[in-house]
Amino acid sequence: MEKIKKGRVLHTLFLLLIFSSLASSLYETPEESEDRQNGDVYASSRYEEVRVGLVLDMASMEGKIVKSSVSMALSDFYSINNVYRTRVSVLVRDSRGEALQALASAVDLLQNSEVKAIIGGQSLFEAKLLAELGEKTKVPVVSVHVPSSLSLKKYSHFIQATYDPTSEAKGITSLIRRLDWTSVVLIYEDDDDWRESMQLLVHHFQENGVHIVHRSAFSVSSGEDYITEELQKFNESRTSVFVVHMSEHLASNLFPCAASLGMMGEGYAWILTAKSMNHFHYKDLFVKETMDGVIGFRSYIPMSKDLYNFTLRWRRSLPIDDVGEEVKGLSISGIWAHDIAWSLARAAEMSRLSNATAHDHGSNVAETRASLNASALLEAITQSDLKGFSGDIRFIDKKLSSEKFEIVNILGTGERRVGYWSSSNFSNRRLLSSTNELETIIWPGGSSKAPKGRSLEDRGKKMLRVLVTSSNKFPKLVEVNTDPLTGVTKAKGFCIEVFENAIAPLNYEVEYIPWRNGSNYNNLAYTVYSQKDKYDAAVGDITITDNRSAYVDFTMPFTEMGLGVVAVKDKSMWVFFRPLTPCLWLTTAVFFVLTGSIVWLIERPDNEEFQGPWFQQIGTVLWFGFSTLVYAHRERLQKNLSRFVVLVWVFAVLILVSNYAATLTSMMTVQQMRFRSSQNYVGFFSGSLIVNVVLSNSTFRGPRYRQFTASDDYGNALQNGTVSFIIDELPYLKVILGEYPTDLYMIKRETITNGFGFMFQKGSPLVQNVSQEIAKLRRTGRLETMEKWWFQRQPAYTAEDTSDPLTLYKFRGLFMITGVSFGFALTLLLASWLQKRRLVLQKYANHQLGTFRRLFSRAVHPGSPTTADMPSWENGNAV
Repeated sequence: MEKIKKGRVLHTLFLLLIFSSLASSLYETPEESEDRQNGDVYASSRYEEVRVGLVLDMASMEGKIVKSSVSMALSDFYSINNVYRTRVSVLVRDSRGEALQALASAVDLLQNSEVKAIIGGQSLFEAKLLAELGEKTKVPVVSVHVPSSLSLKKYSHFIQATYDPTSEAKGITSLIRRLDWTSVVLIYEDDDDWRESMQLLVHHFQENGVHIVHRSAFSVSSGEDYITEELQKFNESRTSVFVVHMSEHLASNLFPCAASLGMMGEGYAWILTAKSMNHFHYKDLFVKETMDGVIGFRSYIPMSKDLYNFTLRWRRSLPIDDVGEEVKGLSISGIWAHDIAWSLARAAEMSRLSNATAHDHGSNVAETRASLNASALLEAITQSDLKGFSGDIRFIDKKLSSEKFEIVNILGTGERRVGYWSSSNFSNRRLLSSTNELETIIWPGGSSKAPKGRSLEDRGKKMLRVLVTSSNKFPKLVEVNTDPLTGVTKAKGFCIEVFENAIAPLNYEVEYIPWRNGSNYNNLAYTVYSQKDKYDAAVGDITITDNRSAYVDFTMPFTEMGLGVVAVKDKSMWVFFRPLTPCLWLTTAVFFVLTGSIVWLIERPDNEEFQGPWFQQIGTVLWFGFSTLVYAHRERLQKNLSRFVVLVWVFAVLILVSNYAATLTSMMTVQQMRFRSSQNYVGFFSGSLIVNVVLSNSTFRGPRYRQFTASDDYGNALQNGTVSFIIDELPYLKVILGEYPTDLYMIKRETITNGFGFMFQKGSPLVQNVSQEIAKLRRTGRLETMEKWWFQRQPAYTAEDTSDPLTLYKFRGLFMITGVSFGFALTLLLASWLQKRRLVLQKYANHQLGTFRRLFSRAVHPGSPTTADMPSWENGNAV
């Protein structure tokens, strides 16, 4: 439903923007005036103009750089290739940093300037809007700012010049592992662009044992006081390694605050991601000095003489007010924009040549221009094979993607390259080969020795001894492994990540101790209660219950509360019969036959199409009745009364067909199943809390049960028909639904359990503190993010989400109206028939009445004259 709503909003937005662009076209801006003048120049020349729109925030540094880079790139290209018959002209529009303004500008360019391509999309939302527009208009949209995203893969007309996020994630993870760091703090910008581009990095951290002890999101509006307060919490945490994923504007506030807290000194390490480094311009030298010792990944651009000369000319061509004295060279986006401009220019000419060959040799330029379209340009761009500043220009899956990175060390007001990374050459466990080691890195504080972090004693850490459930039946919830050599226990899973995020701000070091005594967590609660000197808490898939609360204190629940019922989606080949009940199917069929019969009665006396042998008339009745379903009856009706009957029934059929289609659509989306407690086997875990809950609850009382001992048994049992339903707590069922999203769905919920919580000793102050942190995780959406990550959650459809079969009772009014109409028609038909047969019927009635009188007279007066002796009257005269 969310996707449908978003689609409707987006289509409404497009209509509004198109209307606004038409209204704004009445007024000519300076940019449009320049576009018109450029167009006149080309129109009067011997070249064919190919217009390309450039939609960027012209007040931003990146917007200015990309605009100037594209302009110079096209000038250089045509000075080299002056024999080309095409000329790409760039029409600039200022998005003012607003995604909707960018969309309106793009619509205006397409409608009024008929551009063949659009360069733009400085944010993920803006890129999606422009990509959607390009998809509808079949015009290529090119972005040089937005990282690769799964949400952009569906757009076939969207082209990107970007870095490979998978290679970057492997490189940063390998650097951290190489330096023997096991935990980091992740600081990122609270925006869709940054959150989405961060997920792959988080995934590689988790896969390679890099623990994220804290994640902190800062918005663009975050002030120095708030940033300082949050950094102070990190300063007290157990790690001093920070990975920063945010824009230059926000980083310019972050690093001075960190320096004021002494966090840019010895013992700390700061790593910037490629999305951050690629757009850093160091406009503020004071900020850059506070970043002394920071290292970062940046897309690698091989230095060449051509790039060096281009940069010098580019720098001289721009006023100092536009870029500032601090910006000495092109940004990564500026270099990619240069290569994109060359690709567009080359593609325009190749498209013209390929189109020209399709015409006769005598075709003129106007014919060639008419055949040059955006689709041909898109194909020509993606087939580009040039040498650009960024290397070989080759598009793979419509991406000019770079997987090579340079590792940069910021020193004072300058920087130096200390190494390279490319995932195609090195495994994700090693940073560099032995023949190409990292150069010496100067860390914050001026030390060349890699920070190791401060010891627990220096930080005043307290050790928290935690029992962790170790059955590993649902690894996505809790998975515990103990190293047989070192004896160190490591735990991971959704429950563990929630606990570690909740305990991280409280300055505790956690030691996990596996619980080896089965899934009876009542015993676990008693163990925590009775052995206070050995254990401080217990975590895992532990349900909050009243009897356990007598021994321990629980935190607030961090999962949904209640039980659920999961079943297999129905994939029957006869599902199309289910929208209507058998009674409604039968009634509808009867009315089809009745309609044909009534029309036959009305039309038969005068309409030859309803006459003939009896077997032909029966066929006509059945054919005519059922053909009204698809309005395909071929017999012409001559009587208004029969037309009335057909009109009423066609109206009824229209209502029935539309309701049938809607119900079938709903059932095909989520095939409906009902929990029939007396007819099916139900499965649940052996020895779990569910046994007592299910058997004692009236809702689930009565079915036959099967017990299982492993999570994999659930899916197998449902798919092979061993059980029809699975009953368990919602967190367990979400794991199953995530593993079988296309085969299973949830049909029922009952809020009769309290969800999962963490156990602590009675009276422990940590209960309140951890509960507050869980509430904060839920409020900020981080709990939901973790849940989606671990469960890969699909929509948990329930039986109430689907439509019931249509019953005769629901349509009783419709059939009542149809029946009354049919009765009215039959009444009129009978009245008409009686009117025509009035004299015959009257004579027949008189004859029968006379016969009756004679018989009656004989019976009463045997000797009296019979009726035969009496004169009969005809037309008033005695006969």
